[in-house]
Amino acid sequence: MKISQIYNLLNTISPFELQEKWDNSGLNVGSMDKNIEQIYLSLDVDKQMLQAVKPQSLIITHHPLIFGSLSCLKFDKYPSNLLEIMIKKEISLIAMHTNFDKTHLNSYVFSNILGFTPTNSQEYILTTKEKTWQKEELCSMLKQKLSLEKLKIVNPKDTIESIALITGSGASMMDTIDAQCLLTGDIKYHDAMKAISQDLMMVEIGHYESEIFFGDILKGCLKVLPIPAIITNSKNPFSIL
Repeated sequence: MKISQIYNLLNTISPFELQEKWDNSGLNVGSMDKNIEQIYLSLDVDKQMLQAVKPQSLIITHHPLIFGSLSCLKFDKYPSNLLEIMIKKEISLIAMHTNFDKTHLNSYVFSNILGFTPTNSQEYILTTKEKTWQKEELCSMLKQKLSLEKLKIVNPKDTIESIALITGSGASMMDTIDAQCLLTGDIKYHDAMKAISQDLMMVEIGHYESEIFFGDILKGCLKVLPIPAIITNSKNPFSIL
């Protein structure tokens, strides 16, 4: 099957034109005329995964492997070390990043994983004001449903009447939040300081943990294809000791 055929289907599922200007969703590695025999779905690309993937395959990731321009290929440096493996094995790569966040991922995590009923939705941001949560109740639920051992919390509140979610790195968008609590994957130090000054509670739910459902969602959308799509996720780069 040609990559162009798969690309066109992906474009109907989540149009690439929806991606942010700084993003690099779309074909990262390969050629539209390339014939591939297998599809793999993953949050990212790592060396261990590439070693297991069959030659002449297509990997569809959430995060692009290439951000910005590459002035040279140094095969001992990231991401060129991974690109070398892909070129040798004739592995192609399509990324579906901020476009897929807007059309599928955030709403799926919010409703299907966390069980919230959205009362407002705006691109990346989903908000609920359906009930009142106690801090311990909310934290326990997040740990259980996202398989988290620990949570980082900024400006904790005992009672929470509204919750917003942005998967991945969403703390920089706090000024657009209309909620008492923001759940997001990454929180920087200065964003935490800003949140405290604005009396916003933030809970860091893990970038990997909040987006690992990418393959599950996309696999269901690709059942119409005559070749299988296999979920083979990259490993979480963080360890908890």
